[in-house]
Amino acid sequence: MKALRYGAWGVYLAIAGLVHVQSAKTQGAGHVSDKERLIGAWHLAHIDSLGQDGKPTDIPQPLGMLIYTRDGHMSLQLMYPKSAKTLSNEYVENGSEASFGSYDVDEGKHMLTHHVQGSNTGELLVGKDLPRIYQFSVDGKLIIRSARSDEHWSVTWEHY
Repeated sequence: MKALRYGAWGVYLAIAGLVHVQSAKTQGAGHVSDKERLIGAWHLAHIDSLGQDGKPTDIPQPLGMLIYTRDGHMSLQLMYPKSAKTLSNEYVENGSEASFGSYDVDEGKHMLTHHVQGSNTGELLVGKDLPRIYQFSVDGKLIIRSARSDEHWSVTWEHY
């Protein structure tokens, strides 16, 4: 009878210990890192751009997707409307933007760096590091701006 009582107490203490450990893990998981928040697929909400005069410019809004993986890879695709089919620059060729590679996050500086391994604009981006400033809005949207002083745009993304 004594052995049964001690055995029951042992099972009780083991269960209580497991519950305590699980509770501590759950409470410790309250803070989610920015890198964890980035992971997944995002769809483009809108792009804002300022002209040389500092005033907003009217740019055609593309469709787009941005993907960050847990193991540090990224992929970006944007497709502008037919009216912008001739749009070309460092990032866009004939109204289309696509790049992939790896990324790093510096949460202290709110910096995100895309390391471009492939791009539809070829050597204009391949091998480059693209520093970006990021922030999360109160409603969970991801806002990314260029860290370059000569680029005045921001892109807002929403999680799928």
